[in-house]
Amino acid sequence: MRQEDTSDPTPRRFWLAALLSAAVAAVVSACKSAPESAPAPKTPDSSPVIGPIEGPKGSARSSGATTPRAYREDGATHIYGLNSDRIYKGRMPPLLYAVGVMNVEIDRAGRVTRLDWMRAPRHAPEVVAEIERTIRDASPFPAPARMGKVVYTDTWLWHKSGKFQLDTLTEGQD
Repeated sequence: MRQEDTSDPTPRRFWLAALLSAAVAAVVSACKSAPESAPAPKTPDSSPVIGPIEGPKGSARSSGATTPRAYREDGATHIYGLNSDRIYKGRMPPLLYAVGVMNVEIDRAGRVTRLDWMRAPRHAPEVVAEIERTIRDASPFPAPARMGKVVYTDTWLWHKSGKFQLDTLTEGQD
């Protein structure tokens, strides 16, 4: 007596479709580019000083910051880049010659339009004048492209040697 083949071809089609899908997925994943390697961690010896990036007509780069707090890092980096020989390297000593807090207003082109002391080191008028000169000489700053204009605040930590750090990029204090 002969038995009829009652097997349903549907499971066979399912496995064939699954096998074909897996093969296509393997080919597609093999075509992807290799993952980007993570940037090397900063070593203590590496300098945090990054210079300004030249743009058309000698203007500074533009900033993608959307808040004054985010822009503060762009401003500090710009000042460090132009004054790398004046930046105090390492941790600041416990007693500083002067500490000043200043608001800096930057227009849409990156030009300094106003300086406003929140806490001026009145005991050191030469430091007040030098900070103001340093900021004005750094103009144009990165243009705050996403904000139009910006007023940001930074704290200047001044060593008796005349070198400084900005609180935004400080290496700390002993």
